[in-house]
Amino acid sequence: MDIQAFLHGDVFDAYEYFGAHVLENGVIFRTYAPKAQRVTVYGDFNGWQEWDMYCPEHPGFWEVYAADARPGQLYKYVIYGANGRVEHCDPYGFGMELRPGFASVIRDLREYTFQDWDWMRTRSLNYDKPLNIFEMHIGSWKRNEENEHGWYEYDEIADDLIAYVKKYHYTHVEIMPLAEYPFDGSWGYQTTCYFAPTSRYGSASQLRKLIDRLHGEGIGAIIDFVPAHFAKDGYALREYDGGELYEYPSSDVSMSEWGTCNFLYNKGEVASFLKSAANYWLKEYHFDGLRMDAISRLIYWMGDENRGVNDLAVRFLREMNAGIRVQHPTAMLIAEDSTAFPGCTRSAWDGGLGFDYKWDLGWMNDTLDYMKKQSFERIGQTGKLTFSMMYFYNERHLLPFSHDEVVHGKLTIINKIYGTYEEKFAQAKTLYAYMLFHPGKKLNFMGSEIGMFREWDEEKEPDYFLLRYPTHDSFSEYMKALNALYLDHPALYEKDYDPTGFRWITMSDKGSNVFGIQRYGKDKKESLAAIMNFSCEPRVFSYDLEEGEKAELVLDTDWNRYGGDTVEGTVDERGSEEARKAAQAAAVAEKAADAKKTKDAPKRNYIRAELPPFSSMIFIVKQEKARKSKKKQS
Repeated sequence: MDIQAFLHGDVFDAYEYFGAHVLENGVIFRTYAPKAQRVTVYGDFNGWQEWDMYCPEHPGFWEVYAADARPGQLYKYVIYGANGRVEHCDPYGFGMELRPGFASVIRDLREYTFQDWDWMRTRSLNYDKPLNIFEMHIGSWKRNEENEHGWYEYDEIADDLIAYVKKYHYTHVEIMPLAEYPFDGSWGYQTTCYFAPTSRYGSASQLRKLIDRLHGEGIGAIIDFVPAHFAKDGYALREYDGGELYEYPSSDVSMSEWGTCNFLYNKGEVASFLKSAANYWLKEYHFDGLRMDAISRLIYWMGDENRGVNDLAVRFLREMNAGIRVQHPTAMLIAEDSTAFPGCTRSAWDGGLGFDYKWDLGWMNDTLDYMKKQSFERIGQTGKLTFSMMYFYNERHLLPFSHDEVVHGKLTIINKIYGTYEEKFAQAKTLYAYMLFHPGKKLNFMGSEIGMFREWDEEKEPDYFLLRYPTHDSFSEYMKALNALYLDHPALYEKDYDPTGFRWITMSDKGSNVFGIQRYGKDKKESLAAIMNFSCEPRVFSYDLEEGEKAELVLDTDWNRYGGDTVEGTVDERGSEEARKAAQAAAVAEKAADAKKTKDAPKRNYIRAELPPFSSMIFIVKQEKARKSKKKQS
């Protein structure tokens, strides 16, 4: 490692130098503690007797070789500094023992060999490809009753996870933070060791095997990465060398709103640490992307726009993302950013932050706020569903219904919706149809696909027993069909970030709460249209197609198999009695209007949607083949 580059913040592979590295006949331990007066290491390999570490070349760079150390053994560093004698885990350690213990574990990263080279060679950033993400928490997606903590290990869930993701037609899984953390209830967002996969679910090799298995089945994997703050536990990064090495000084705002320590980005060793951690998960575990948490806390001081832009942190982000792009051109960088800071997804070399995607939290908040309202209240709230398209093409946005929206008294997605039990399901189907047709890649948190009413709890798996009830089972079948439709039709993803790929058919249709969207792909022969009724009243909506176009109904949220009242394939047995009456009245009026046309008028091609309350209809619109004209007989 280039020591000067490390101190200047330009290193992305510091973990290859620091930490515990297995050699042919032992292990070499290295750590960085510039203010320490003395550093020792002890562990299983030496009977827990402190061995002094030395600085052979550069002050602050401590190391020692242990001939008897082996993979799987525990160890700790002991730092003697201004705050006395303090035991620490290894900041660059590749493993840790299960909490509440905090000893590091010697790991040999050469133990597992990946078999996913075809996947790694052909993967992309998915700008013009489908990206439908299943966000999950490994410890609660599936519970193991035979384990005292209820956990399965990484590789033990592989078969079931692959089958589940394929069944619901997701393209990627996004796993909540896996870097070691002490408190289960933090879900991994308060990290103690940035290079150690949490021992809750097994070893580094087991995690690698899980990712390898996912790739072998054509499923991508994204990991949550937390570059804004770290856990305050005294055995980890806080006051690591007896002073404030990684964090802001106590005289400044050293603590975040979560009671964690803020990283100090203007120190080169801190920048090199975080850049190396980001690179580590992509290089050593073959993750296909990083979803970076709480980016607003880096852009602005403490996330407060009134305090101004944190230029040092913004520079760090640009440099980190630019370096990752060079080393991993096809790894996705995704920002959870609630601000309107410009250029989040613009290239770092062009003055942007260098992310590939930005969570559209404005879309998420507006959409869910609209769904909380009664039908009559929605009439004046059209902008809740349409405003996002006013700014959408400023960035490459991703539409998230994440774990944050189903915890802490916020209610689950379906339970946020106003109405009776039956009305909630009808509206949820239309909500997800709207999400599908809105430009942008998609993300949904586990449990939403089965219409779960109980908020997520990290100690409990989703209520899969709900699938024994017809309403939840039919909703689940609808989500499978909707996701399959997304994968099967390029019009729904190819031109997500091209304005020519989207148009409004109608925006609330004069207060009717009916919205229509048409999506276009690169192939102009086919487009898809959705007509969505967010009203508690039945609606009939028609619009003319272009010349030569023909529409085919491919999905109706009111079909019987999805829990509705309509018999699939029928015209006069739609929905409720009110819907049928409305449709009949509209048909009479339309027939009368057609009668006024001359017999020589061209045949009218149009989409006609008879919509029961809270329902949606999705059509494929295709270009009909032109008829060959007959030559005149001579």
